[in-house]
Amino acid sequence: QAHLVESGGALVQVGTSLQLSCVTSGFRFRAYDMSWYRQSPGKERELFATITGKDGSTNYADSVKGRFTISRDNAKNTVWLQMNNLKPEDTGMYFCNAHGDWAWDRAALDAWGQGAPVTVSS
Repeated sequence: QAHLVESGGALVQVGTSLQLSCVTSGFRFRAYDMSWYRQSPGKERELFATITGKDGSTNYADSVKGRFTISRDNAKNTVWLQMNNLKPEDTGMYFCNAHGDWAWDRAALDAWGQGAPVTVSS
């Protein structure tokens, strides 16, 4: 019964900024790592940003490091993605993901949103 809903996708110009949000429900949000993935036609889905449930630490793929920021608010059950200095290669469908292996304080979970389209035009 986990639900994740992305919003904020848009058509934007190269060099501009965009913020996506992912509002979740149906699971104990603070117990799970949250990630952003993206996928372009003909390409494999790419994990590019993660923020942990344990301590809020973040990890980024080299493709977005220094330009994108992932954040979360456990009181709002929401994760955000701030994207700056967008490039044409950032174009794709952006997916929010909640993940956690089984532990004493949580069920195993791997839940996905339906995606938000981001198009960066030159």
